[in-house]
Amino acid sequence: MERKGQAAMEFLMTYGWAILAAIIAIGVLAYFGVFSPSKFVSDTYTLNAPFNLRAVAASVATGVQLDVLNGAGETVTITAITVSGCAGAVTPGLPYLQPTGNYTVYTVPCVPALTAGNIFRGDVTVTYTKGDSALPQRATGSIVTRVP
Repeated sequence: MERKGQAAMEFLMTYGWAILAAIIAIGVLAYFGVFSPSKFVSDTYTLNAPFNLRAVAASVATGVQLDVLNGAGETVTITAITVSGCAGAVTPGLPYLQPTGNYTVYTVPCVPALTAGNIFRGDVTVTYTKGDSALPQRATGSIVTRVP
């Protein structure tokens, strides 16, 4: 009768040590950030027609940089570019965006400054007019990028 109790105790001790080792391993992995999906986020960015974004960069020093292409087929006048999460707005130095297939980089300053190592998410709004029209139009999009 005593042997059955000893076998049961050895069985429970063996499983107890295995469970303890698994808990320690999971704790170590969590400590080193293996379970943090934000470390594996890639840059994503969209901007509705008639514009296209080729690249987006976020910086503590400059804010958010957008590489914009005019796909309207005609010259557009950009009056403002805003990004949610950034209190600043940019009025481009070159107000006319030609339909030449060349990308133009615009920098939207962020106040307060972005924090290095964080993920930045924001909604982009480009306000523009086409050709000789005075009616303002808007193109919207979104960006997700890591601040280096």
